[in-house]
Amino acid sequence: MISRLPRWVWSGAALLAMVAGMVNVVALLSFEHQSVSHLTGNTSIAAAALARGDIGGALHFGVIIAAFFGGAVLSGFLIQDSTLKLGRRYGVALALVGLLLAAAVPLFESGQALGLYAAALACGIQNAMVSTYSGAVVRTTHVSGMFTDLGIFLGHWLRGMPVEGKRITLSLYVIAGFASGGLAGGLAFAWLGYRALLLPAVLVLCVAAGYVIYRQRSGHVG
Repeated sequence: MISRLPRWVWSGAALLAMVAGMVNVVALLSFEHQSVSHLTGNTSIAAAALARGDIGGALHFGVIIAAFFGGAVLSGFLIQDSTLKLGRRYGVALALVGLLLAAAVPLFESGQALGLYAAALACGIQNAMVSTYSGAVVRTTHVSGMFTDLGIFLGHWLRGMPVEGKRITLSLYVIAGFASGGLAGGLAFAWLGYRALLLPAVLVLCVAAGYVIYRQRSGHVG
């Protein structure tokens, strides 16, 4: 059950959602004006491009989709399980996310689509890191699922059914983190341009370092 989620998961989910919110807003404000933190819209745009015979556009969005998917594959290869467990190599995965976001900055600044692909790859790694634990599904790079869960909980409450308060709280944590990250990303982009991506890069690298320190102090070396 959700009550078994350790405290570091709650804070980590909010922080990573904030990172994703910042990254996605910067990508949306970029010269391409395209999302990188989720695939629903990009899949639809790729299909629309195919329908009108725009092979180049379809390939471009296909690469964004493939980058996100590749990040999930890489995360699965590194962490080796969808179950949250202290001691897994989350620090390595988080470090990769931070480095990819930092690498995306000069690519964006030079007008290369590779910046989008690097950011999408980073989001894929991050989103796959936290998957399923004791019946709780946690996603940090998009909030459709969180809003869906809240709607379900509200429907249950209106019917007089019991609702687990901690699941509502977790959904609100992720939504608030993503929204606040988007706000911060928009403000930072107006001030720093593409270098705004350095803020989530530094944040996620700090989370990676904090996780490694916490793991070592807890006696986990796996």
